[in-house]
Amino acid sequence: MFKNHNPNFAGYLFSKPTKPFKPTKFKKNFNNNFMDIKNQKIALLVDGDNAQAKVMDLILEEASKYGKVTIRRVYGDWTTQHMNHWKGLLNEMAFNPIQKFSYTTGKNSTDSALIIDAMDILHDEVVDGFCIVSSDSDYTGLAKRIREAGIFVMGIGEQKTPNAFVKSCEIFTYVENLEPKTEVPPMKEAAKKQKEKSSLSLKLINKAYDMSINESNEAYISTLGINLRKLDPSFDVRTYGCKTLTQFFSKLPGFAVVDNLVNGLNNPLIKRK
Repeated sequence: MFKNHNPNFAGYLFSKPTKPFKPTKFKKNFNNNFMDIKNQKIALLVDGDNAQAKVMDLILEEASKYGKVTIRRVYGDWTTQHMNHWKGLLNEMAFNPIQKFSYTTGKNSTDSALIIDAMDILHDEVVDGFCIVSSDSDYTGLAKRIREAGIFVMGIGEQKTPNAFVKSCEIFTYVENLEPKTEVPPMKEAAKKQKEKSSLSLKLINKAYDMSINESNEAYISTLGINLRKLDPSFDVRTYGCKTLTQFFSKLPGFAVVDNLVNGLNNPLIKRK
């Protein structure tokens, strides 16, 4: 029966099975290379019980700055009236609703469902980063676990978000900075608020500057911005009424912005006065 069998056939049958194919994890650091950032895949996971539907377009726009939002999910108990204001946005923004019933009165299980899904997505290696939308500290452990895996994680929430969750993300954006300002305060009041906020962050700014300077005691503004976010994931120039880092440092006492033209492109430098 086996007279003409291939001598290597038995070895083939009993050899160890090959490992199933898994997509290669993208190792590039979001904070250190923005050139290919639009090619990164982001999972946007929203705690529907703890986020505002009215600013979802702004949240999606903010997350899209860091890559393509390929996974979009909103978690909540869709049988309750609380989730009604989300329903009109689902098809409009291509979000998938994830149903999670509350097991006990006054408690929701949305956070556990979101965390379980996030871990499944992390292990499947189908995205390069996560954006968690919530102001709840329950996601602190999840953010830490994603960072430990070497994957980019950002958060978006209100200013009441506990510091533990904010610091666990690589970048944290406050919803208040995304909303358009309806009233422009008088110049004196705006200057006063700007001065107060700047003084609170001056220690942070000096530390980031010292991390960023070269041998000429100058810092590239791009490097300085990266180090500011490393030290404080919630740092955002919009908090201080500015649109760019260049504008922020040009208004900040003790620092000067120096034009640095290279091949027709300006890569500004920051110097202490």
